Amino acid sequence: MSSPGQVSSVNPKDLGKVVVLFGGPSAEREVSLKSGGMVLAALQRQGVDAHPFDPATRSLVELANGNYDRAFIALHGRFGEDGTVQGALEWMRIPYTGSGVLASALAMDKVLTKVIWQREHLPTPDFIELEPGFSAVEVASRLGLPLIVKPAQEGSTLGLTKVRTVEELTPAFEKAFAFDKHVLAEAFVSGGELTVPVLGEGANAHALPAIRIVAPGGNYDYHNKYLGNETQYFCPSGIDPALEAEVQALAVRAYQALGCSGWGRADVMLDEQQRPWLLEMNTSPGMTDHSLVPMSARATGIQYDALVLRLLSQACLKSSLQNNGAQ
Repeated sequence: MSSPGQVSSVNPKDLGKVVVLFGGPSAEREVSLKSGGMVLAALQRQGVDAHPFDPATRSLVELANGNYDRAFIALHGRFGEDGTVQGALEWMRIPYTGSGVLASALAMDKVLTKVIWQREHLPTPDFIELEPGFSAVEVASRLGLPLIVKPAQEGSTLGLTKVRTVEELTPAFEKAFAFDKHVLAEAFVSGGELTVPVLGEGANAHALPAIRIVAPGGNYDYHNKYLGNETQYFCPSGIDPALEAEVQALAVRAYQALGCSGWGRADVMLDEQQRPWLLEMNTSPGMTDHSLVPMSARATGIQYDALVLRLLSQACLKSSLQNNGAQ
């Protein structure tokens, strides 16, 4: 593993013809367009032969026939972060950034993610998968109030509601159900919010510095993530160093449990006793000017362009049939 910021050994000309996948048909399309645009510009600034590709407007046949040597996945949400495009790239034998098919699919499904973490004895808030006709009283009795209701397979807090009363549960379910037929209610953790990027794979996976997030009114929703400027981000986080080390180690274990590779970002809540709780794992984190992985990387001396080049240089195929990496 190279030291932080070390990309001098990567010759952009050796990376071949690169396709940057962004946009896509998911509810997170607009964020992906921003991420991909910035990634593309960063690669081109460094002399990489990089080309844009929006799967929502172009056929995958064009991708297969494009003679690409590598793919940088800057897609978010369904069809880009859930193993779908990863599977297509495996078939096309185009090495790609980030996690493989299975890890991507598992991490995209918040229910399966939590089941795996529970099996690995990793702390994650209690939850119930909601189905039409559920008993709001029983859900509130088990999880307590307030609680969180959200789609199982969406990101960027789309369709998420903080439910404060039993009467709010059904409208919250309907809102989430509009995004995804699988909806979960999750126990609410009251405390500090952190996110921890992870780079690498397997035993070589390592965490970057944690970022502490302070959103207006504690509401880190879509607007406060991507559009507004009122949310505060602290990196260094300012939390106790021993606690940060604990949170970083937990993020790496969560990442490894799902079989993630390349890069990812674990979202963590601290309760009032300063105990960390895992919320979810993002396997295709944002790369916009508001995004958190670049912010954390900068704290270790890795600038945006260097981070993008580093991630691209590690693109590979994950299939056991032929996993020779990028040639």
